[in-house]
Order: sequence, then C-alpha cells, then structure tokens
Amino acid sequence: MNYRTNRNNSNQLSILGFGIMRLPSKNGAIDEPRAIAMIRHAVDEGINYFDTAYIYHRGKSEALLGKALAGHARRKVFIATKLPTYMVGSLEGAKKIFETQLKRLQTDYIDYYLLHMLVDKAMFDRMVSLGVMTWLERLKENGIIHNIGFSFHGVKADFEALLKAYPWDFCQIQYNYLDENSQATKAGLLMAADMGIPVIVMEPLRGGRLVTHLPAEVKREFETFDPKRSSAQWALRWVWNHPQVTVVLSGMSDEAQLEENIAVAGDARADMMSEDELAMFSRVKEIILEKTKVPCTGCAYCMPCPHGVDIPECFSYYNEKHLMNDKMAKFRYMRNLGGLAVNPSNASQCVACGKCESQCPQSIEIIKELKNVSREMEGPLYRPIVWLSRKMMRIKG
Repeated sequence: MNYRTNRNNSNQLSILGFGIMRLPSKNGAIDEPRAIAMIRHAVDEGINYFDTAYIYHRGKSEALLGKALAGHARRKVFIATKLPTYMVGSLEGAKKIFETQLKRLQTDYIDYYLLHMLVDKAMFDRMVSLGVMTWLERLKENGIIHNIGFSFHGVKADFEALLKAYPWDFCQIQYNYLDENSQATKAGLLMAADMGIPVIVMEPLRGGRLVTHLPAEVKREFETFDPKRSSAQWALRWVWNHPQVTVVLSGMSDEAQLEENIAVAGDARADMMSEDELAMFSRVKEIILEKTKVPCTGCAYCMPCPHGVDIPECFSYYNEKHLMNDKMAKFRYMRNLGGLAVNPSNASQCVACGKCESQCPQSIEIIKELKNVSREMEGPLYRPIVWLSRKMMRIKG
C-alpha cells in the first residue's frame, strides 16, 4: 500500500480509502459477516482511511464499521464520517446526530468529520448561523474531532467560495476522468492544493459506471494499450496520477474489487502516466460523453422517491441501452422494475413532485430525464406486458 502525507498534521493516509457506502448485501440488508471480513482484511493490507456517513446503508453503515473496527483496529485507522447538514435544523439536532454517530462507531473521537453534501456557500452559512461551526471547533479543541472538512456536490464557483469561507482541514470532491471539468473541476482541485487543503476524492469510478457501463469502443482503447489492465485500474490510476489528491475512496462491494484495488494502490504513483496514456484518456472521454444519456453515478441521494420510482436504476438501464448498445436493457428494465417487482418502481410512476432534484449532487433534471426514460423504455406495450407477466407469476402489489 502506498501512502500520502496530510501536510497539515503529518497523518500518513493510505492512497486507497474504503468507502463504506456500497457494502455487500443479502436479502436487502448488509451482509455483515462478509462486510466485516472485508473491512478487517483491508486494515491488514494497509488501508487506514475509512469513509462513512450518517445516512449510508439507511443508517446502518456507521454501526457496521464500528463493529468491524472495535478494539485494537480502531487505533490503527482514520475514520471519516459526515454531519447531514440537510437534516440539521438546530444546534441541538446536530449534537444528537453526533452523539448517535459516536455510539454507532463505538469510538470517542472522529478523525475526519465533514459537513455532508454542501452545494453552495449558503448551506455553510446556515451551519454558521446555527452555531454548528463554533461547536465543531470546540470539539476539535477537546480532541473529539481531529479535522473539520466538507464534501462537495455543486459547481466550480461555489466550491471556490466554500474554500475561502473557512480554514478547512480538508475537503472531499467527486473527481474522475469524466468529471475533470464538472463539479469542483480540476481548477478547484488545484486551488484547494494551493491553499494547503488536502483533497479526498470520491466517485473515482462514478459509482462503478466507469467499469460496468463502458461502450465497446472504450474497452478496446484500454485493451489495445494494455490488455492486462482493467478499466477500473485505468480509472483509479488516472486519479492517483494527480499529486494534489491525498486519498481516493472506493465503495468496494465484493472481495474481488477489494483485492484488485489493493493491488493497484500498491503500484500507483503521482505523475506516473505517460503522454501516450493521457492521450488515450482524451479519446476515451470523447467516446463516453458522446454516448452517455444521463450522468447519474448511482449515489442514491435522490432516494427514496415518495412515489416509488427507483431513480438510479431507471437511469442505469437507460444508459446501458445507449452506452453499450445493450438490446436486453429494455427487457431487464421491464422485468426488474415492473413485471417481477412486488412494488413496481419504473419511471412513469414519477408525478414530478421535484423532491429528488434538490438532492441530486449531479444537478440532473431528474423529472425531465425520467420522462425520456419512460418514453423510450416503456412505450405503449409496457403496461399490458407487465400486467400479463404479473398475473402469470401471481405477483400481487
């Protein structure tokens, strides 16, 4: 495992961080034995940065991580978790959430604490007005929080405003080879580095989309250059090529992903990519951007939909159809979101309430895109086919 130094406190952080957001599941819940084994194996292999949040896995992520790290392992690692600013209406409310987090994590201190999902300075200003920042500073003075930061999901101008608004200990941004010019952007990454603010990167694979949703042309580009290196390895190496990045988070959901990422992290260095490799990435980006319909990462911040639409899955099947020319995507959409689902979750159930759009880190026009999904993936025969399928399978819902 390679490490990079947090210049603000000399912490040696593993360049691969474990995002406790997409753990293996079983029967709709976290598969605890597998997840705990993966986390403990990650510690043994040198991963020492674990990122979770109050809301991940419907509130179960922090408790799972606490259980996995209980005992001597806790002192070997750095835990990052987040205050859900969108749920905080008062200082007392923030304090209750924090106490819950400490109990879930079975710890008496948090190494890296973030304001979760800031999209602009106004959200930060609200935390200031509620007294949250003053309270967090007291916790830091008392050693209960070691570093104060924020995770960002807005646009470049707002990111720059936030960087200047407070003496942050670190920040977290979405960054990958497709998002070099969106959200915080490369310019924002460089600005944070120039200000001495360590950068943690999330979504290096865009929620796995830069692995599972790649067009054949992109796969050929990667395979032609180096047939032994997977698309996931290429994407991670691209982010680690940036010396301004301290840690890259990966939401690993099975043992194979964990092993592959550990292997890549043992080989990755800053400024290691050749001009030919970077030129290949330019070609790859052109291909993907030309074919992508909806820039959804599958983060599920838009969920749950009050009317039952599985928004990320709707976009996933829609993108698969176009990105990979997948002729079965429409069938799987019909089967999994309608025909065989006890509770159908297809796009046409959207009533345009708008609740989802305010939560989307990618600023996707979800209502408009769901209409496009419904038009293309459902069509006039969708309802009768789903009705017949459900009747034949005796599915009631």
